[in-house]
Amino acid sequence: MKLIINGETKEFEEKITLEKLLERLSLKDKVMAAAVNMEIVKQNSWDSYQLCDMDKIELLDFVGGG
Repeated sequence: MKLIINGETKEFEEKITLEKLLERLSLKDKVMAAAVNMEIVKQNSWDSYQLCDMDKIELLDFVGGG
């Protein structure tokens, strides 16, 4: 299964949830928001949100500054 994550294509052997993807990428504690195919996925549903081949995923974190 291929996923496009922040513009970069990555390949996975099996279907994966959004939460498992974040764990595999070591980003679970860093990502504040996620969108799949331009739609925001609420954080409380990441563990059950099943990703599909060629999904376009944008992972966002918030940075403070001034």
